[in-house]
Amino acid sequence: MGPGAGAAPEGQNLRRPFTPFLDVYCDCGPDDRMQLVRQAGVEMLLSFFQWCEGSGVGEAIRASTWLFPVIESLHLLGLAVIGGAILIVDLRLMGFGLRRQPVRQVAEYAQPWLIGSLIVMLASGSLLFTSEAIKCYYHDAFWMKMSSLSLAILFTFTVRRRVTRAPEDRIGPGWSRTVALVSLALWSGVGIGGRWIGFS
Repeated sequence: MGPGAGAAPEGQNLRRPFTPFLDVYCDCGPDDRMQLVRQAGVEMLLSFFQWCEGSGVGEAIRASTWLFPVIESLHLLGLAVIGGAILIVDLRLMGFGLRRQPVRQVAEYAQPWLIGSLIVMLASGSLLFTSEAIKCYYHDAFWMKMSSLSLAILFTFTVRRRVTRAPEDRIGPGWSRTVALVSLALWSGVGIGGRWIGFS
């Protein structure tokens, strides 16, 4: 007997859905399927941004004459406080200022300010985002800020925290300075990206 009715001739591609979540079929190779998946992901992300801007919160902020400036003031205040909390520890790691106090003590003093201002900055930033989500989607500065923020938070609460909590005689000055410079660069990227968005 020959091949069954359900079998495809040798070398012929079947039209199969490339993902169970989308009603899309293609006669294509793996690279083309990956391109379609990426395109679908981009479209889903854009739809999410559009939903955020069209939400009741976003519309209320845009319609109000005072909500946006008040929220932005809180956002800038949070950014300023977190900048101070980061700077005082990083300068101590580089050997500038507060040399009589151990790094661990300086970091513990700055920790509540760091966490509190981060919460304020994230909450107020989310509200501002809903009021101009589409602008953010098409703005390179937004993606720069989000990338810097994600890396800065991850770095601060992993590598930097370990260094500030370790005994100072076990951490060389070169490594401490490197950690401080990376921290300052990442958080500076957050601030620069935010101001770039604000002035454009």
